[in-house]
Amino acid sequence: MKVLKDSFGRKFPYLRLSVTEVCNFRCTYCLPNGYQKTDRDFLTLPEITRLATAFAELGTHKIRLTGGEPTVRKDLTQIARVVSSISGIRTVALTTNGYNLKENARAFRDAGINALNVSVDSLNSERFHAITGQDKLAHVLEGIEAAKTVGFTNIKINSVLLKEVTDHTLPEFLSWIKREALSVRFIELMQTGENLAFFKQHHISANVIIQQLLEHGFVPELRKPDSGPAQEFTHPDYAGKIGIIAPYSKDFCKSCNRLRVTSRGKLMLCLFGEGGYDLRSYLQADDQREELIDAIASALHFKHETHYLQQGITGSTPHLATLGG
Repeated sequence: MKVLKDSFGRKFPYLRLSVTEVCNFRCTYCLPNGYQKTDRDFLTLPEITRLATAFAELGTHKIRLTGGEPTVRKDLTQIARVVSSISGIRTVALTTNGYNLKENARAFRDAGINALNVSVDSLNSERFHAITGQDKLAHVLEGIEAAKTVGFTNIKINSVLLKEVTDHTLPEFLSWIKREALSVRFIELMQTGENLAFFKQHHISANVIIQQLLEHGFVPELRKPDSGPAQEFTHPDYAGKIGIIAPYSKDFCKSCNRLRVTSRGKLMLCLFGEGGYDLRSYLQADDQREELIDAIASALHFKHETHYLQQGITGSTPHLATLGG
C-alpha cells in the first residue's frame, strides 16, 4: 500500500477538505466585505466520495470538512455520512462558525461527524459582533451546548488572536474551561494575500498567551501523531484545555501531518503554497482510482520543508475561506 510521505519523512494521516468557499459571516481577519460570489462549481458528492476513498487507501484516517462555512451546503450531512462510512476513516471533523449548530447538532452527529471545531473569537457579544459581522454569540453558544447534549465529546473552540482586540481575553476563556471540558485554541493571525494592512495592525505573537498560561500553572501536553497544529496546555484545576497555534514559531512545520484539498478539487501541499495540483480530472469515474492515488502520492515529492510566512510569502491564498484555514 502506498503511504503519503514527503521527502522529509513526514506522514499525512489528516486531510482538510473544503466543501465550499461560501461563508455567511464577515470576519475582519478573513472576509471583511463578505463572500464575493464566484462560480460555485464545487466538488460533487460522487467526486468527494472518490477523493476521500483514495486518501483513505493512502493511510489518511482523519478528514476535516471545512469551508468557507461548510454547513451552508445542503448536502453536508450526506457528505459526512459517506465519508464516515469509508473503510479506514476514523475521525470526521467539522469546522463551523456555529450559526446553525443548535438546530443541526443531532443531524451532524447522526451523519457520522465525531469532532467539532467552532469559531468563537470572543465571549463578549459586542466584540463578537464587531469581529464577525453577526450578532450571533448567544446562538453559537447554545449550539455548542446542543452539541454536547447529543453526544459530542470532542469539541474545540477556535479564537483568532488579534492585537488590541482579543489578546486580553484569556481570563474569559479560562473561566469557561474551568468547568467545561472544551479545548480553546488561540490561533495566531496569519498574513494572506488580501489582509496585509490588517495583519500589520493586529498581528501579535502567540507567545503572549503562552506566557500567561505558564504563569497560571498550565503545562504543555505531549502531541499525538494525528494531532492538528495546536500545542495544548492543561491544568489539574481546569476541566478544559488551552491550545496554541503559532505558525510563526520555530519548527512549526516540522510536525506537519495534514494536506488540503480545495472545494474545486485542487490538492494544496501547504496552506500558503503556490498553485496546487488539480485532482478533479481524476474524480470523474470509479475506474480512475489508481491514477488518482498515483497523482496524490506523486505530488508529495514537491512539498516544501516549511512555509515562508516569516519572509512575507503567502502563496496563492487570498484569504482563509479559500482553504478553510
